[in-house]
Amino acid sequence: MLSTAYEVRMNMEKLTGSEIVLKSLIDQGVEVIFGYPGGAVLPIYDSLFKQNSIKHFLVREEAGSIHAAEGYAKSSGKVGVVLVTSGPGATNIVTGLTDAIMDSVPLICITGQVPQHLIGSDAFQECDTTGITRPCTKHNYLVKDVNKLSAVMHEAFEIAKNGKPGPVLIDIPKDVQFASGFYKGPKDINISSHRLFKEDVKNNKNKIEEALKLIANAKKPILYIGGGCINSGHKASELIKDFVKLSGIPSTMTLMGLGTIPASDDHSLGMLGMHGMYEANLAMHECDLMINIGARFDDRVTGRLDAFSPNSKKIHIDIEASNINKNVKVDLSIIGDIKSVINEVLNLWKKNKYSIDKQSLNIWWEKINKWKKIDCLNYNKNGDLIKPQYAIERLYEITKNRNTIITSEVGQHQMWAAQYYKFEKPKKWITSGGLGTMGFGLPAAIGAQVANPDALVIDIAGDGSILMNIQEMSTAVQYRLPVKIFIINNEYMGMVRQWQELLHGGRYSESYMDSLPDFVKLAESFKAKGLRATKTSEVDDVIKEMIETESPVIVDICVDKEENCFPMIQSGSAHNEMLLNKDQKQDAKSASKGKILV
Repeated sequence: MLSTAYEVRMNMEKLTGSEIVLKSLIDQGVEVIFGYPGGAVLPIYDSLFKQNSIKHFLVREEAGSIHAAEGYAKSSGKVGVVLVTSGPGATNIVTGLTDAIMDSVPLICITGQVPQHLIGSDAFQECDTTGITRPCTKHNYLVKDVNKLSAVMHEAFEIAKNGKPGPVLIDIPKDVQFASGFYKGPKDINISSHRLFKEDVKNNKNKIEEALKLIANAKKPILYIGGGCINSGHKASELIKDFVKLSGIPSTMTLMGLGTIPASDDHSLGMLGMHGMYEANLAMHECDLMINIGARFDDRVTGRLDAFSPNSKKIHIDIEASNINKNVKVDLSIIGDIKSVINEVLNLWKKNKYSIDKQSLNIWWEKINKWKKIDCLNYNKNGDLIKPQYAIERLYEITKNRNTIITSEVGQHQMWAAQYYKFEKPKKWITSGGLGTMGFGLPAAIGAQVANPDALVIDIAGDGSILMNIQEMSTAVQYRLPVKIFIINNEYMGMVRQWQELLHGGRYSESYMDSLPDFVKLAESFKAKGLRATKTSEVDDVIKEMIETESPVIVDICVDKEENCFPMIQSGSAHNEMLLNKDQKQDAKSASKGKILV
């Protein structure tokens, strides 16, 4: 807690801008900041030094700070907070801001700025931070008056959390940090109503009634569940599970929606999309009613738009109005928070005693179960050569009864993790979906470990992606965060190599990862533990040793270098045109179009 003298001063006197920043964060319940100091934020760091309420985690590069804040926010449901300096400090978080805006992650990013009289003069470490970040933030501010700083801070938190979550950036010139002004608490400010989402409950109730009639009359319905269900909170996932159980509707999830419905649930068809399950994609294609809950109809799910689920009526439930009819035209839209909408869906379903024709639903399930028998995740096992799928299967089996959180980098390993690690709960799978940011997984794992100190946090990584932010191992070691890095090492940029094999005639242009480090020795250089498996018989023991080690661990799993990720909808194909193995070929016309879309 704050010392008594400091607390009295912050409440009774004028405060400096830097003290107002800290007081605002404390009053917003912030416990953790991820950051990297520099000249333009030294006053804030000085105020940080004088208090004990907030713990700061020093990253090794600013990109690490924002991905760590994303991991913290995604795994805890709280707002992640970032503090970096001006110029390159601010520009280094732009990728993370874009990642957060695409995946709807609530963040507050505080950046230092040069003194106001130097703005526009090309001063040292000056850049137009608000101009640069306007397209990749939900809102941003350049604070010019210290007396408005506390109001901006509190408004920023509300905007970050309200409606569709997202990152908000606050740029604070150094002279404003030194200036003195009056502090206002969260209850003392008024936020303009146009900046906050407000649900039209009455209109939504009418639309929900209409939606339930469509559902009750459907012969082949499917629930298409997205990341918005996770963002809406744990209660939303519970309500969706209740509706699935009550209605008996087959359910599929996007990459970002995994865990909303337990993988073990009989109603779950698993993940859909480019590397989704065969039965999920075919059910989406052949359904007569699609109920989209919190998903965006993004290109990795829809495949070729003119062939996407051509015979279905479509209902779209989303908190963000701009997502409606953006990619796919729908028959009925409901704009609202998933939790409140599904709660009303359940109430009205029970009250009016709706049901789906059991005979039609049984016939639909029979068809889906035939597709399931294809066993689209089957792969060829090859003696002692480790298959990446096998490594992740074993990781799941050995860790499934623990409180485990999986983060990932981006590439083949990410898709294999989504396919072979079975997520039973929300917020246990943390990945970069919309932007596909290589280097996301390790700092995100650090943030998740900070938010969940008793959890087993594992970053499933590729040998290429992990090098993007490997410096954050130093952060994990410094703060004794026992994160585990599980590298699927095929000595390639695996997904790039796969596309080059399938779309570019096997011309592997610059996708081979020559001169990779010895990951075991690299771990040891960070004073962490390094482990390696080179054959199938070693995998279980290595995983068990990794779990038993209390410090950070890098595990190097040396896998089949040429294994591809299937099933796969190739770019340019319809979502029911799936390749299940290397021997199947895409038609030439679709392949030609697909080169443009990858």
